Amino acid sequence: MVTPMTKDGEVDWPAVESLMDHLISHGADGLVVTGTTGETSTLTDAEKIRLVTTGKTVAAGRARIITGGGSNETAHAIELYKASEKAGADGVMVVTPYYNKPTQAGVLTHFRMIADATDLPMIMYDIPGRSGIQITYDTILRAAKHPNIVAVKDAKGDLSEVSRVMNQTDLMYFAGDDANALPTLAIGGTGLIGVTANIAPEPYRIMINAVNAGDLAAATAQHKLLEPLVRATMTHVPGTVATKYILHGLGRIASPRVRLPLVGPEESEAAEIENDISLVHDVPGVDFTNFRPDRNAAAGGALPKVAGTTR
Repeated sequence: MVTPMTKDGEVDWPAVESLMDHLISHGADGLVVTGTTGETSTLTDAEKIRLVTTGKTVAAGRARIITGGGSNETAHAIELYKASEKAGADGVMVVTPYYNKPTQAGVLTHFRMIADATDLPMIMYDIPGRSGIQITYDTILRAAKHPNIVAVKDAKGDLSEVSRVMNQTDLMYFAGDDANALPTLAIGGTGLIGVTANIAPEPYRIMINAVNAGDLAAATAQHKLLEPLVRATMTHVPGTVATKYILHGLGRIASPRVRLPLVGPEESEAAEIENDISLVHDVPGVDFTNFRPDRNAAAGGALPKVAGTTR
């Protein structure tokens, strides 16, 4: 889930609650807060915990609240996830340590120590494009032996490896790339932890229900309808930026502001997003008839009053 913010870059808590309720009401089984799309890198720890407590209040048992992000410092990550558990989180999504580029032994130790630190189910987040390293096949198999490590969010896109792991473990697999939602489901994946679902949760709900019912034709129909929206959201600027730009254009959030170093789309990027949006039609739960993006409101990025992630 994106983290709605004011034009000054402060968290817009009423908008957070409104978006949470909308997503849950339109088919989301759960919300990942403080993930990549939620701008975890520039949220304070206090904001991260408040997003968990707010999510639990809004969900009121209708959906699970997963806290994402973490830290590339194992001790800090443990601290955050313990606090998230205390705040009521239903699970944790732990990204591969970024920037440090540890060996696979270090990656495995990081995951195991976090999994040991709480009783919450844990999703490993494999996204080499952001972390600089992958979680290798052997490391995934070894991590799967931990009773609290139950799933993978896969943004690596190697579906042959996904099949191989699912054949040898009980791990659940969630697509981490929106374009791979249906392919992942089709080979036995569990669902999607995605970006475009901030804008259009309903077609993903329909897609998953159709796959579970064995109706590939109905699932494929939703995949095709979503294609231009996924392209608009995922290919021109960071997903967070595009999603906020689109949500603001739909009138669902008051500001498209992101925190620096993220900035809103430049003119050429905004034009590409809008060109793709013009091709979107008949997507359940989304009407672009009155889509009114504001390039000026989205321009630049914000410096919040309180600096980012702190211990």
